[in-house]
Amino acid sequence: MDRLKQIVIEPKTVALVLVLISAAHVSGQVGPCPVKLVDLPQAPELVGFRLGMTTDQVKGRVPQVVFGQTDELGSSKTTINPDFDPRINKATFAGVRTVSLDFLDGRLTSLWLGYDATFKWQSVADFVKGISQSLRLSNAWLPWRSRGQQLRCADFQMTITIVAEGPSFRIVDQSAEDTLAARREAKEEQESANAESSEESQEILGNRDNKTYYPSGCQSAKEIDESSRVIFKNREEAERAGYKRAKNCQ
Repeated sequence: MDRLKQIVIEPKTVALVLVLISAAHVSGQVGPCPVKLVDLPQAPELVGFRLGMTTDQVKGRVPQVVFGQTDELGSSKTTINPDFDPRINKATFAGVRTVSLDFLDGRLTSLWLGYDATFKWQSVADFVKGISQSLRLSNAWLPWRSRGQQLRCADFQMTITIVAEGPSFRIVDQSAEDTLAARREAKEEQESANAESSEESQEILGNRDNKTYYPSGCQSAKEIDESSRVIFKNREEAERAGYKRAKNCQ
């Protein structure tokens, strides 16, 4: 009889098992666009540009290009205007009004192309369909802002919208963007630490009468009587001595 006893499973247990199975299934799925930058083919719509190009390669494509100054983070920008610059062969930029290029460590990490009214794809929908076929991408685009579309892939993202009554296309190396953001954050943290260190290294003037200390440069410190003045090497020394920072010298 024991062998014939039914095993009763509570509804809560069943629900939990189903949730775990569903989660495992979702986690094992590949994202809507697993493509990487290295997998992208050349596309005529990008008029000879490709993310990862060096500045020398860009110079070879457009000898007239002038690169912007590289900042301390390794970033630089430049713009090419085939529609306005008479030195540039417009035949090699058919339908392109403006090209904006961003670089990190001398390599192209962001490409923005502004097309004019002669370009073959004038609507966002047509551009999405055409560029997806040209770059062999899945149609997993999502709405972006008011009139645009965006596609996020393994290590890059693309955006299509309408600018100045013409389509615009931008492709960004997301890994490079993350690197730049990390460098910017590290720089800000270092600057903050340097400022704090500089403040702590300055002599601090204290007032024996009210046990208050004043950072260097505080105007109120000049009002302390000579007989009441005490000098500390830094803020820590003043606070160890029981002094508090003056509220009017923050």
